[in-house]
Amino acid sequence: MVQSHMHATDATNLADLYDLPPVDWAFIQGRLEGGLTQAPGSGGPGRHTCWLTTLNADGSPHVTGIGALYVEGGLWFETGERTRKARNIARDPRCALSLATAEFDLVVEGRASQVTDPSVVAALAARWAGEGWPVSVDESGRALTAEFSAPSAGPPPWFVYRIDLTAATAVRTVDPGGATRWRF
Repeated sequence: MVQSHMHATDATNLADLYDLPPVDWAFIQGRLEGGLTQAPGSGGPGRHTCWLTTLNADGSPHVTGIGALYVEGGLWFETGERTRKARNIARDPRCALSLATAEFDLVVEGRASQVTDPSVVAALAARWAGEGWPVSVDESGRALTAEFSAPSAGPPPWFVYRIDLTAATAVRTVDPGGATRWRF
């Protein structure tokens, strides 16, 4: 996996009325690349919880807490194929993910897809293991296994999903402040 940067094709300063500068996408991206650990006291507020919203069959939202990684311009997570979020994504890949860091609150919109390429799955397993989750690639080479995961992930095997961003909105929570929406 080669690190790449997302380039926003369109940015809208949502804080113009307060004479605040637009938030730079490179600042957001750099912070995301620094990691979103789940350990208490490691993020803002208190730790990083990502909230994934998928669409139920009737169009209503399903929101669940997940852990996520930002790699190669996308957000990545894992879950079992029988979870509601996985079933929702298989039917309709549109989703949103929100998270809070000490520097900004962020909501991204995009399309999620299951990724089973063995080299990608192995690279992500190594990243998660490096953050303290003792995960490995299962015998299929296409999914993950470990002694535990979040209860919302269901039982192993856990499959890897990538959210390709179509839009993002950030509200900067530190000086100089600001709020910006990007389209990709």
